[in-house]
Amino acid sequence: MERFDFEEERVKQEITKLGAKRVLIQLPQGLKNEGVRIAKIVEKTGALPIISADPCYGACDLATTEAESLGVDMIIHYGHSKLLKYEKVPTVYVEARATLSVESAVEQALPLIEKWRKIGLATTVQHVQTLDEVKEILVRAGKTVMVGDAGRMSYPGQVIGCDYSNARSIAEDVEAFLFIGGGRFHALGLALSTSKPTIVADPYEKRAYAVDDEAQKILKKRWASIQEAEKAKTFAVLVGLKPGQKRFDEALSIKEKLEKNGKGAYIFAFRELNPEVVMEFPVVDAYVNTACPRISIEDSSKFRKPLLTINEARVVVGELSWKEICEKGLFWN
Repeated sequence: MERFDFEEERVKQEITKLGAKRVLIQLPQGLKNEGVRIAKIVEKTGALPIISADPCYGACDLATTEAESLGVDMIIHYGHSKLLKYEKVPTVYVEARATLSVESAVEQALPLIEKWRKIGLATTVQHVQTLDEVKEILVRAGKTVMVGDAGRMSYPGQVIGCDYSNARSIAEDVEAFLFIGGGRFHALGLALSTSKPTIVADPYEKRAYAVDDEAQKILKKRWASIQEAEKAKTFAVLVGLKPGQKRFDEALSIKEKLEKNGKGAYIFAFRELNPEVVMEFPVVDAYVNTACPRISIEDSSKFRKPLLTINEARVVVGELSWKEICEKGLFWN
């Protein structure tokens, strides 16, 4: 049994409807092993499938440039819901909803949330269809359950790697959060953004666990990075070139603020940010990442020098306090 719904019939219908001759298949890391199988499905429509082998971190990372370069008629983007208001190349979003049961993982989470009565629910797009079932399990266990409105997301309760706004909208009304999904990243983002105890119910591993200790360790590391960056003389303000990550105006603004505080600041543009890219410029003492904040939070240990988010850089220039970031969950800009 497949663990995800790839909506194969819909994909074929969309290709036929558009009359696409070349189709770019874009998959996140966890689904790339399905690339060849999906390509065979595309071939059945008479179109030429092209698999994007580059990393894909979200709907903000749409492979538009690659599609235009290859003369592609359509992008099929898997694993995320629509984020950009406008796409240069016609794009079909296949959310790849998980088909796994979440009941066992949620049942295992019940002892971990026993001491709290008011519980908030959050998940990724793969599991939004399970929230009603999860809510029913929790209500039977005597819990009051809240799910944030969709807000900027496609669905109520949905979070993405850089946006936890709907969880924050109910944070003051709940005592803890239960996150439905695999991996630790989104759950850690939830804990950091809401300052609430956060439990994971993982249907892939069929287990439940807390992430609060890990979140506290991240907080200490982030504060240490800010303190180190305050000593820096020269900053690289990093601008991402991916469609949903390019924040040039914010980069120019933080550059100006750094310069007013006596720092040297220069704009650096990139498509893929990694330690090797920035190590080519040893004169730089610290970096401000205006693209995907996930890199600053999750991958900062890979960089030899401080890699700040925009709001962390605002602490350096005295515009924001570390306490405000922690209390308001402003890690994600």
